[in-house]
Amino acid sequence: MTIASSNTLLGLYQPKTRTAQIVSAIAIAFLGSMVLTIAAKVNVPTWPVPVTLQSLAIAAIAGAFGFRLGVATVSLYLAQGLAGLPVFAGAFAGVPYVLGPTGGFLVGFIVMAAIIGWLADRGAMRNFWTGFGALMAGNMVMFAFGFAWLLAMAGQAGWIDQSNVLVSAFEGAVKPFIVWDIAKMAFATLTVVGGWALVKRLRA
Repeated sequence: MTIASSNTLLGLYQPKTRTAQIVSAIAIAFLGSMVLTIAAKVNVPTWPVPVTLQSLAIAAIAGAFGFRLGVATVSLYLAQGLAGLPVFAGAFAGVPYVLGPTGGFLVGFIVMAAIIGWLADRGAMRNFWTGFGALMAGNMVMFAFGFAWLLAMAGQAGWIDQSNVLVSAFEGAVKPFIVWDIAKMAFATLTVVGGWALVKRLRA
């Protein structure tokens, strides 16, 4: 079993031996978690959910690495945050942060990586439109997790209009991100598809 499908950019260059594959997978997951940390720190501190580059980073990582390493990278990142390392967008980490307003989005990151990685393993990232569709599918599911979590917290949230919880939660914590995330998914798609174009050129 290889760590990445031949339909992913990583799969084209992964080591041949099993030991080398495991070592490289661990190194790549740690590097990917560092990229996610940097992406989290580049943020606009809006409330209750900050605008970050994390969804862009996850989309590009899962699109280029595939299901196994995409999920492993995001899981390692979340484990670092749960352990108290300052990897999240806010100044705090640990379990209390994950149980805060962004908790659903953080869990949704894993599902997003799984969907995009699974589709990438099947060749979705070979051209822009299938790649963009794959990234948007993962992104929308991630937002569904985040929105559901916000609704679950609505009863104790001061930033929610308790007379119209559904609309208030959507307008306050989802609607402002839609245009940004479409742009981020398009950029991530161009990055990965551009990688394929470069590979073809180098191999020509």
